[in-house]
Amino acid sequence: MLTDLRLQHFRSYTDDSFEFGEGVNIIVGPNASGKTNLLEAVLVICRGGSYRARDGELISFNEPWARLDSHMASGIERTVKLVLEPVPAKTYEIEGRAYKRLGLQNTVPVVLFEPNHLQMLHGSPDGRRSYLDDLLEQTAAGYGTLRRNYKRTLAQRNALLKKQSPASQFFPWDVRLSQLAGQIVRARAELVHTMGERLPDLYKNLSQTKTEVDIAYASQLPTGSYESRMLKKLQDSLELDQQRGFTATGPHREDLVITFDGHPASETASRGEARTTVLALKVIELELLAEARGITPLLLLDDVFSELDGVRRKALTEHLKNYQTFITTTDADVVVQHFTETCTIIALS
Repeated sequence: MLTDLRLQHFRSYTDDSFEFGEGVNIIVGPNASGKTNLLEAVLVICRGGSYRARDGELISFNEPWARLDSHMASGIERTVKLVLEPVPAKTYEIEGRAYKRLGLQNTVPVVLFEPNHLQMLHGSPDGRRSYLDDLLEQTAAGYGTLRRNYKRTLAQRNALLKKQSPASQFFPWDVRLSQLAGQIVRARAELVHTMGERLPDLYKNLSQTKTEVDIAYASQLPTGSYESRMLKKLQDSLELDQQRGFTATGPHREDLVITFDGHPASETASRGEARTTVLALKVIELELLAEARGITPLLLLDDVFSELDGVRRKALTEHLKNYQTFITTTDADVVVQHFTETCTIIALS
């Protein structure tokens, strides 16, 4: 649990401090008052990075540095420092010990819902792949390194394709890319299988409907023999890949498929159904993080309650009561009435 946070030269904040309650924290204020910036600061102090900007963009305009300082309920102090000069850099401090990169064991699990997540069903496959990979980075040790290695290897192969390099140069990269791809695909498929066991009942509970929702990982190749099948596919399609200028086979081209009563959600889901589905996935994300990390995650909701009807607000509230939650809104009354326990109101102007 996060007990307090100080922001210096972070986004719209010059030097401001906040104290948080252990339950629901409602961040209320008009548009452009810094609500989302505060939510973003919580994410940065816990996980080390923003979901919407590069590190340099987090520093207030015309300032050379930014800093976040916080304490957890356990008494542990966490600090993030950002500087632009002499070269852009970011460092972390946990209990006075400095780190250049946060390993999984040094992050605090966080689940974020923000308006762009509503595009998960109707948007491009890249967003759905990133959703799975981001969650795996928080729950599976070493997945972040695996993900980066795959991207680097893929970039190298694509560079060879664009240069029209001879076929002999591709084999070692094809082998390496296939090995990494198999690990990524099996991790994704296992995660989606687990989510698929929970999503149908949870969606019905949140939506108060009988709609049958299913989720599946759409792999190009059989997961059990992915490495060998992909290697052969890469070799067989080399000439075509050279014509395209990119690698067309692999987990970077696959998708997460959600269906409503057997029909693709991307084609049939209404805005309300999409919102409820994403919220259901976020609740599952909370559960999986808690199980994998042994730590209760924080939940960040950027202006979600104002977009839900009364039935869905009430159903969602039941799933939030065991988590420290941060909710941004322009109308606190919309949120407060759904929580019987005391809320912490953080008013911005």
